[in-house]
Amino acid sequence: MKQQTARQHWLSVLAHSEASQLDAHWQPLHLNTQFESVRPAETGLTRLQARMGGSGKRFVMGDATVTRAVVKLHDGTLGFSYVLGRDKAHAERCAVIDALLQQPETQALLQEKLIAPLAALREEQRQLRAREIASSKVDFFTLVRGDN
Repeated sequence: MKQQTARQHWLSVLAHSEASQLDAHWQPLHLNTQFESVRPAETGLTRLQARMGGSGKRFVMGDATVTRAVVKLHDGTLGFSYVLGRDKAHAERCAVIDALLQQPETQALLQEKLIAPLAALREEQRQLRAREIASSKVDFFTLVRGDN
């Protein structure tokens, strides 16, 4: 598996964040940034594909609602976002944060105060879910009879 770049990491964290959690970490930073919408937040569908056992033949599992946005800062830096659901404000905020994370003067602050806490929260939720699933695990076994 290839190594994830820094931008791929923060885009993943932003895409998986809940709007309320993102707001709770974003508001105290008071980064009121002027931007222009290149592609205003819009909602559409994407097709989800899966594989049986992770390696079998692909099949269409269903559709999901996705909202995307593209913004441009005053210096021309573009920020992109794709989030599940219909929350246009959340998608636009993620795009602005993506653009700001590309700026050297705001990147360290956002990494420390926004991305790191959200990534830690996501990992904690993932581990909690894994423990819940593991607690319901059933081990099946077969008894072998002595006669053939």
